[in-house]
Amino acid sequence: MKVSELMVQCLENEKVEYIFGLPGEENIEFLDALSSSSIRFITTRHEQGAAFAADVYGRIKHAPGVCLSTLGPGALNLATGVANANLDHSPLVAITGQADSRLLHQEQHQYIDIVQAFRPITKWNARINTPDSVPEIVRKAFRTAIREKQGATHIELSNDTAAQKTQEKPLSVVSLPLGRCATESIERAATIINRSRYPIILCGNGVVRMQAHRELIAFAEATHIPVAKTFMSKGTISSKHPLSLGTLGLPGKDHILEEFHQADVVIPIGYDLVEYSPSRWNPDKNKKIICIDTIAAEYVDAHYAVAVEMVGSLQFSLQELAPHIKKRRYAAPRYLKEFIQKERTGFTCSYPFKPQHVLVALRKAMREKDILVSDVGVHKLWISRLFATYRPNTVIISNGLASMGIAVPGAIGAKLAAPDKKIFSANGDGGFLMNMQELETAKRLGIAFTVIIFNDNAYGAIEWAQIRHGKKPFGVKVTNPDFVKLAESFGVQGYRVERAGELEETLNTAARSNELCVVEIPVDYSENKKLLPLS
Repeated sequence: MKVSELMVQCLENEKVEYIFGLPGEENIEFLDALSSSSIRFITTRHEQGAAFAADVYGRIKHAPGVCLSTLGPGALNLATGVANANLDHSPLVAITGQADSRLLHQEQHQYIDIVQAFRPITKWNARINTPDSVPEIVRKAFRTAIREKQGATHIELSNDTAAQKTQEKPLSVVSLPLGRCATESIERAATIINRSRYPIILCGNGVVRMQAHRELIAFAEATHIPVAKTFMSKGTISSKHPLSLGTLGLPGKDHILEEFHQADVVIPIGYDLVEYSPSRWNPDKNKKIICIDTIAAEYVDAHYAVAVEMVGSLQFSLQELAPHIKKRRYAAPRYLKEFIQKERTGFTCSYPFKPQHVLVALRKAMREKDILVSDVGVHKLWISRLFATYRPNTVIISNGLASMGIAVPGAIGAKLAAPDKKIFSANGDGGFLMNMQELETAKRLGIAFTVIIFNDNAYGAIEWAQIRHGKKPFGVKVTNPDFVKLAESFGVQGYRVERAGELEETLNTAARSNELCVVEIPVDYSENKKLLPLS
């Protein structure tokens, strides 16, 4: 068989359902083999959209999403989405074409050393130089992508290599469970927690990746230790739960951060430093840190000096530690309860809309199991702090690289990964226009979700940053197309909310329609200062 055919067999062996990407001259052999396979090729309108779709698909399926490009410009277009997945620890495998392998020593048309270029943005990558290496390279790419801490990998396959012959077969796929943490670590951790005055759990993205939310909740309830969540771990413990402190991660002081300043012991569980710097929640370097994670802490950070490490399965670690912890009395401080309640109700129903108003209305339009994919912008900060979340992996946020443009293609990946759920894509006007071309992809595939545009006619997050730093707004104002007409040009239903009383009705109509919809909502971000009430 051809190398390309073996490659596809290896991908089928890895249970790949979809590959997101674009065709090119240098992946013709691979696409020809793919056309006869059980894998569905999702042709996107830009390689960045393909990588973003694969990223979100992988997060929700807990298996590597796969994206494809040709060489040179196609591969570089893929790079932002690949880097985004890697920094957010999302399992992803990128496949790129390449020029004739016999000519790589020469300067030639569209040739760039993509293996070298992708090295800083992947966990591992390789070029297929010999036909018989395909099974080992594919197996390693998938195993590395899903192994903790998860991330992106990359395989380069030139078209001439893809056409060569081989007799190899796919390797067996073996999933090895994570080990158990040492008994000594459990005992040391219990001693520190039991002697502490005020411990706090810092729940990170790893709890979502490892699907350890049930064990987290059981641990918190058994010990009465409150839980703060990072942006990426929203929903691991319900916003309704009395032990939920809320979400940590804003760029300045807030009430939740104040709770950390009072704590003497912090218990990060599945926490990645890229989620929120320890210098924010441990500025004085005086917290005792008990790290519960899947791998040993690889960080050298003066603000993250770990006293005890519990390395292994998060489920096992939490189950084994809980019986050793004395249950303490805990009630969320009254001021914190009042602050959270005021955030969700203390706004005026004005037009243009306050972001709080939009998010409360959106929450009402969504079921608890539905998924919101947030783009990057000021609205992301409001979503991260304010949007009530009840289940893990139902609010998807780009946080490590914080890439604008993820929400529309990400919604495609989310819908393919979770067809039984309604998907909502939250965008600023800037982020939406970066990958709005993927509306055509969704329409062509018959995929239904609701695209919400928070329209302030500006790069609002940058404008707010300029103001916070005492600068005058500069270079942030833009003009926009008619978003309703733009949606209609794609054959998509478009709505514009033009009066305060129309918001809930419009969102409910879009959510119930089971069609691809775009909803434009004019927003007023003048209350951004409420995001940092103690600054």
